[in-house]
Amino acid sequence: IESTAIIENNVYVGAMVYVGNNVKIANNVMIYPHCYIGDNVTIGPNSIIYPGVKIYRNCKIDKNCIIHAGVVIGADGFGYTPDKDCELAKVAQIGNVLIEQDVEIGANTTIDRATVGSTIIRKGVKIDNLVQIAHNVEIGEHTAISAQSGISGSCKIGKNCVLGGQVGVADHITITDGVRINAQSGIAKNISEKGATVQGSPAFNHFDFKRSYINFIKFPQFIKRLEKN
Repeated sequence: IESTAIIENNVYVGAMVYVGNNVKIANNVMIYPHCYIGDNVTIGPNSIIYPGVKIYRNCKIDKNCIIHAGVVIGADGFGYTPDKDCELAKVAQIGNVLIEQDVEIGANTTIDRATVGSTIIRKGVKIDNLVQIAHNVEIGEHTAISAQSGISGSCKIGKNCVLGGQVGVADHITITDGVRINAQSGIAKNISEKGATVQGSPAFNHFDFKRSYINFIKFPQFIKRLEKN
């Protein structure tokens, strides 16, 4: 624990934890063994940081958050640009991650720091295990994201949305409030209809998807009939 860190009352810090310079850890926080808390990180009261969590520099976590084992918060976003020799040059990632109150993040999920500004997880968001959230993403209040989903850079997802397992969202997509995205769907364009439910890749209205799928599974029968004729 660096000498410039501020640790308030009734805080538990487990074995083999590193706490960096100018870190602020509020009352009743629990940090389990083998965690890394980088410089200038803030952790709000009553939050729980389970074993092996890595929180990079300048990130901020509000009160009553639960961060499960193996989570990485604030790693560099995936930003590269070709130079004159067509080699990929790294773009500096100088932003941070802001996690608001009452957020729970499942094991081995990764949330990248912003290129500039902040990647933001709004209050009450619930994120499952093995989710990837890229740089400059904003997740709205009380949205739930299931396991193995991936959200590309600079996406804006509204409040009260639900993303099923293995959903993929392309970069710079905006999804409005209350949208439900069924499992294994791919989102390639903005969704502006509040409360919509979509499915498929590329995703569209889930009722239309189901009707289309009925015809799709009958397609081999249609081919056989055509061949006979």
